[in-house]
Amino acid sequence: MEQTTHRSAAVRDGLGVGVAVGLSGIAFGAAAITAGLSVPQACVLSLLAFTGASQFALTGAVGAGGDLVAATLGALLLGGRNTLYGLRLADLLRVGGRHRLLGRLLTAQGVIDETTAVTLAQPTREAARTGFVTTFASLYLTWNLTTLAGAYGASFLGDPGVLGLDVVGPAAFLAILWPRLKASAELRLLAGAAAAIALCATPFLPPGVPVLLSAAAVLVVMAR
Repeated sequence: MEQTTHRSAAVRDGLGVGVAVGLSGIAFGAAAITAGLSVPQACVLSLLAFTGASQFALTGAVGAGGDLVAATLGALLLGGRNTLYGLRLADLLRVGGRHRLLGRLLTAQGVIDETTAVTLAQPTREAARTGFVTTFASLYLTWNLTTLAGAYGASFLGDPGVLGLDVVGPAAFLAILWPRLKASAELRLLAGAAAAIALCATPFLPPGVPVLLSAAAVLVVMAR
């Protein structure tokens, strides 16, 4: 009974985060068109990349007149954090079965901020797996549908920031992270140091690099 309760809670968490964050795909679709991408290009980017921060970084750099190669490299650097998430989730998810390789590739596609947060917030391994699958499925579907809608409606939407859609993703992630920050002084110190490093580096470094550089904040906690 307790296990069923945990899994039900994981499904609710996954659906809530997936739908809420997925709605910000409208902002990405509009931003992509504004940056000069076509509707098919915006949709393919969401289907294959599926990591909002990197997608926004790429379209932002292109829209500002940046070189496509440099913009892509910046997006890849920013998406590099998902590799670290994958190392943490590998033991929890333990993808196996007859089609092990295919399963791992599909799972890797779903390792992003939101799925990681929901997965790690669950109390049991089974609930963690349920949370991951639910978040991935609901977010992937919603994100791609809203990307299409935002791209087609870009001429009517104008600046996505005016509607506040650009803050949906960070707000949902912070809502999940907040209980952990409240419970741990070390995590608060780590988060504060990481934010300070990223903010100081942003004016001087390409998109994506400040976020990766902020990982150096771990050294603050280790030294302490």
